[in-house]
Amino acid sequence: MENPFKFGSIVEGEFFTDRVKETAYICNFLNSRNHLVLISPRRFGKSSLVLKAVKKTNRPFVRLNLQKVTSIADFAAKLLTEVYKTHPWEKIKQQVMRFRIIPTITNNQVTGAIEIGFQPTQDQRILLEDVFALIENAHTEKDRLVVLLDEFQEIRAISPVLEKMLRAIMQEQKHVNYILLGSQESMMTDIFENVKSPFYHFGELMRLQKLPRAEFEEYLKTRFEPVFHQQSEELTRQVLDYTDCHPYYTQELASRMWQVGVLNESQSEVMQTAIQEIVNTHDLSYERIWLNFNRTDMWILQRLAAQSDLQTGEYRTSTIYSALKRLQHSGHVIYTDRYEIEDPFFKAWLLTKL
Repeated sequence: MENPFKFGSIVEGEFFTDRVKETAYICNFLNSRNHLVLISPRRFGKSSLVLKAVKKTNRPFVRLNLQKVTSIADFAAKLLTEVYKTHPWEKIKQQVMRFRIIPTITNNQVTGAIEIGFQPTQDQRILLEDVFALIENAHTEKDRLVVLLDEFQEIRAISPVLEKMLRAIMQEQKHVNYILLGSQESMMTDIFENVKSPFYHFGELMRLQKLPRAEFEEYLKTRFEPVFHQQSEELTRQVLDYTDCHPYYTQELASRMWQVGVLNESQSEVMQTAIQEIVNTHDLSYERIWLNFNRTDMWILQRLAAQSDLQTGEYRTSTIYSALKRLQHSGHVIYTDRYEIEDPFFKAWLLTKL
């Protein structure tokens, strides 16, 4: 019997927990000529959601994660590679041959993948201009391309001039819809809401929340029933109480519980057993993470894990606020209606180890 839960990669098909309203909204939005900015904490499923919506529209698309980009030239090369994967070579060959700097295109003998690169140049702007011009010219109003740029806040780490370069190029395009996704809320908000930013009000802002509980309950209960039978409804409630409907960690916990249930006929303490197994699996990783925190961060994480008040007088309010922002930036803390540790299993590790 195949495990019906999936986590750790893009989730599609039967593994996707339907975000019905969000999917419909994005599909409808892509009928316009506008661009979409989607912000959510890591592992909320924004990439899976967007891919599902784009595929439903049957529109051509390319996707690039900017965390994998090291420079402006690398950005141009990786984006051209994605275009090459989805477009017949004969359709784009003539345009590539007109580039001011012709890229090198090689076939990796080990992986079989096509690799594209550019020779070093002082003016990297022309590389971007040529690649984005190809994207624009290879499409018409009837087959507008959707370009997904994931972890978009990384443009500021790639180069201090990239933000201004990109906006100047992208605002002139007519045959492309951009969906710009990001997980660092403060940085994404500054990029798109700061009046001095080149991308100020570039697209419609959409913030992805945790999954609606009712949708998740039906999803989990249906998949638990073949293994847990009469327990499925109660276990579903326990899981969502524990993960607070966080998409990634709910899938991870449900997947481990399903394994425990299949292997353990008595099925007693299923969730507690699954949580302990996950914590044990990540023990060394959590230890390394913990040792890299400074004392203030350690104190705050311990207080958050124990759900204790941060305003004890031990640290100044400004120090606590700066530490929380730092922990948000590193992805260890998220804020919805309150500050909380992003990973519930790291929280469990903190409570048991410390």
